[in-house]
Amino acid sequence: MDIHSSKFSCSKSYEDFPCSHRQWRHDGHCRFVHGYSRTFTFWFTAKELDKNGFVVDFSGLKPLEKRLKEQFDHTFLVNSDDPLLNYWRKLHDLDALNLKIMDNVGMEYSSEMIWQWANEYLKDNDKERTCCWKTESKENKSNSASYERLPEWF
Repeated sequence: MDIHSSKFSCSKSYEDFPCSHRQWRHDGHCRFVHGYSRTFTFWFTAKELDKNGFVVDFSGLKPLEKRLKEQFDHTFLVNSDDPLLNYWRKLHDLDALNLKIMDNVGMEYSSEMIWQWANEYLKDNDKERTCCWKTESKENKSNSASYERLPEWF
């Protein structure tokens, strides 16, 4: 199915997830710990509308919102290959930060990761009637990245 042949699409945004991170390989200031209030947007489509005429019932997305909060609300994100990882773990153990280890903390990878989360949830919950075809991760009003793909099962 080509997303552009679908008749219906909708989106849902979740805003204001304050977290910090660093890109340790960066030659500039991004190698330092810094933070943003991240915002995430999901775009959905459906093979057919549900009994209410919805692509996705937003009230049913609470598990996705909970997962976003657990990962990004007042957390410190670090790449799994960060050379300071043992120090970050010690600070986490001392209850000085809420450490979340990711393959990559950038907006591009974050967009792919939340796309996967959404489609894992929708595949089971909506029995493959709906899917998430695009996600966007914003670290501020100026900087964002997106991920766009239809899951194979849709």
